[in-house]
Amino acid sequence: MSRPLIGVSTYWEAKASWGVWELPAALLPAGYPRLVQSAGGLTAMVPPDDPSYAPSVVARLDGLVVAGGADVDPGRYGAVRDDRTGPPAVERDAWELALIRAALASGKPLLGICRGMQLLNVALGGTLTQHIEGHVKDTGVFGQHAVTPVPGTRYGELVPEAMDVPTYHHQAVDRLGRGLVASAHAADGTVEAVELQGLTWVLGVQWHPEMGEDARVMGGLIRAARGGN
Repeated sequence: MSRPLIGVSTYWEAKASWGVWELPAALLPAGYPRLVQSAGGLTAMVPPDDPSYAPSVVARLDGLVVAGGADVDPGRYGAVRDDRTGPPAVERDAWELALIRAALASGKPLLGICRGMQLLNVALGGTLTQHIEGHVKDTGVFGQHAVTPVPGTRYGELVPEAMDVPTYHHQAVDRLGRGLVASAHAADGTVEAVELQGLTWVLGVQWHPEMGEDARVMGGLIRAARGGN
């Protein structure tokens, strides 16, 4: 069986170090391609580009993952910046929103992870809460907490039981975007997964599956990218 090509969004870093080099780089934490590979896919790194190219990029992929990272610019959902919101990633916001919209328009399977889930919500007209407590263990350290699926949802079918997940976020979904439903929650009520109602495979998770061992969510994307459900 052929391995579907899964594009994963990356980001520009002004200074990265490896070996004897210290140069600008397009970065993607290794957990993402490893998770795609473990679920049976091939990975294509998709760095920021002119947003007008997004439809042609998505057309060459079998599925898309929008990765975690910097806070979404509050201006994208009509909010005033909170002092605790990180600096804007203008180029990345524009590119990844264009990728999401291209995937939605074409019906390509789409998985948003952390920031990617938040951007999916914003792309569909939703809003974000700019700061919550209890979902970051320490700066640069992933924590864990339980998420509980909503029965009858796509996520609930993939992962029917409550489970501990790797987490690192201080923002969260507030008002859901058009057509999205919540499909998992944390104990404090935070929306931990969203999905698009209908036949198109579109799912967002607030945690970081690439930092764990459970490949069921990515496996769902891979099956959808092969033409399954």
